[in-house]
Amino acid sequence: MNTSTDRFSVTADPYRWPYDSHVAPAKVALIIIDMQRDFCGEGGFLHAQGIDIGPARNTIEPISRVLNLARRVPGMWVIHTREGHRPELVDLSPPKLWRSQQVCDGIGSEGPLGKLLVRGEPGSEIIPELTPALGEPVIDKPGKGAFYATDFEHILRTCGITHLILAGLTTDVCVHSTLREACDRGFECLMLSDGTMATEQKHYEASLTMTTMQGGLFGCVASSAQLLEALEPLAE
Repeated sequence: MNTSTDRFSVTADPYRWPYDSHVAPAKVALIIIDMQRDFCGEGGFLHAQGIDIGPARNTIEPISRVLNLARRVPGMWVIHTREGHRPELVDLSPPKLWRSQQVCDGIGSEGPLGKLLVRGEPGSEIIPELTPALGEPVIDKPGKGAFYATDFEHILRTCGITHLILAGLTTDVCVHSTLREACDRGFECLMLSDGTMATEQKHYEASLTMTTMQGGLFGCVASSAQLLEALEPLAE
């Protein structure tokens, strides 16, 4: 039986996470969402749209600190996601392609990092600072949320994971889509405030507010420092 000495909780907003007092690391997965060169590298999908990737890159250090510590906590899971499409683009819907063409040359077009948002291209790869370790699952997803058209939920259920800690890009799109999907499926979620960023500050702030409103409608928000403080006593 787990005791308070091998479980943890995190100081968070609007309540101390998780709702059920403490959780064993084996029930928890750190979900690092779409930290790909296409989203935080020069020449990638966001950069091709003229978006400043500086704020996105500011999340790398906090995520790296959490990732390195999570790997030292016995039993805790780490899962990475990547948004991208098959090289044939058979999983790319016409509306999504059309929308992407309104802000750049479009998904599948050639860029400095290869074809934009296409699996197997340099831009689709996770940045070197956060390279998945051996045994850490990588979920390739064609949509915004990690649950859509993937085996993400199957992996979570099979591994007995009930609590998710979310970080990555972008707060208002892929992170919040995954958060909402997870909440509807009964997962208890925590978002890292300095481990995520949107393309606009107002969207980032709104996403955090929507997460914590009404007593934690979609879960909790905490800083990487608050999570590190909670995990450190369990690390080996």
